[in-house]
Amino acid sequence: MREFTLNMLSHADRVKGQGVLSAYLEELHLITGNLDQIEGKDTDFQMKVVVNSARPADIIHIHTVNPQFFMQIPYLKNKGVTVASVHFLPETVDQSLSIPKVFREFFYDYLIQFYKSVDYLVTVNPCFIPKLAAYEIDENKVTYIPNYVSSKQFYPVDEQRKRELRKEYHLKEDVFTVVCAGQLQTRKGVFEYAKLAEQLPQMQFVWAGDFAFGNMSDGYKDIEKLLKEHPQNLHFTGLVERDKMPQVYQMGDVMLLPSFDELFPMTVLEAMSCHVPILLRDLDLYPVILDGYYLKAQDNAGFAEELNKLSQQPQYYEQAIQMSRKGNDFYSEEHVLSMWRDFYHGLLGESQRRQNKPILKKVFSVAAGGVR
Repeated sequence: MREFTLNMLSHADRVKGQGVLSAYLEELHLITGNLDQIEGKDTDFQMKVVVNSARPADIIHIHTVNPQFFMQIPYLKNKGVTVASVHFLPETVDQSLSIPKVFREFFYDYLIQFYKSVDYLVTVNPCFIPKLAAYEIDENKVTYIPNYVSSKQFYPVDEQRKRELRKEYHLKEDVFTVVCAGQLQTRKGVFEYAKLAEQLPQMQFVWAGDFAFGNMSDGYKDIEKLLKEHPQNLHFTGLVERDKMPQVYQMGDVMLLPSFDELFPMTVLEAMSCHVPILLRDLDLYPVILDGYYLKAQDNAGFAEELNKLSQQPQYYEQAIQMSRKGNDFYSEEHVLSMWRDFYHGLLGESQRRQNKPILKKVFSVAAGGVR
């Protein structure tokens, strides 16, 4: 049996509380030890997954755009096939971080050059493919594979456990509870969330997250003021470690994400895995990936209307739970794992040709980059 190596390069753990880290850890957990099968049958090779290894590898998957990884790309391409995950584009970074103009233009040029330098790209939302093409990146090198979360970590709990969790977080046990998780940034809709809490004093609101990028976070000064002066029914938890994140969703009656811009929020998948109803701002990107799995509104008036219906109409609330459960079923472990298997298996033939190795006789299920 031949052994192939997949090297995962990432420094996402240097910034806690960001979705990039969550997405990377979930993929790593999902694929480790699970890439040696095709359609449930053993292959005649073994795919070994390593992390931040300095040794040559057949496939090198880069998850963060660190300069040290960028400088290694020419060398890595001589040894195997290079892949990079697309977690953001210049227009999405611009709404997240306050970067001085002179550095902003340099970073954006660097980011696009990074994406152009690797052999293949993976994006978690298909709407990013034409946006990458607008930067003169070949659409044929871009593959869509959605995010995923483990049901062993994120799972539903009964009403008694909900009340216990609320008590642990110093919340009222029997009050309708709205939860949100994300970095404290203007684009995340944190100010709108606070206004909504003020508008609906009969409910309690929880926001889990902090300034992942410190004072570079967009809206830092104003949000700092909000943390000191906000409605009494709004609770900011600060950074919650990942092993405690399931509790945030489990104690909620609904997960509301009022963001003005997203790619594929891990928070949505995490809440769906806990079978919590999802309420999102009506953005163009969501129907492509979440149609039929969530409730939506365009502004705070719409959010308030939806929250009142969820809290007052048991049948409507149950329908929202079922929508969330359907979404969780669609983004199941086996579904997403099969996409990663096909993608990585499809790259092995090219990797062997690049290394002047004998080509495997095994016929892989898709060609490299073929999963769209």
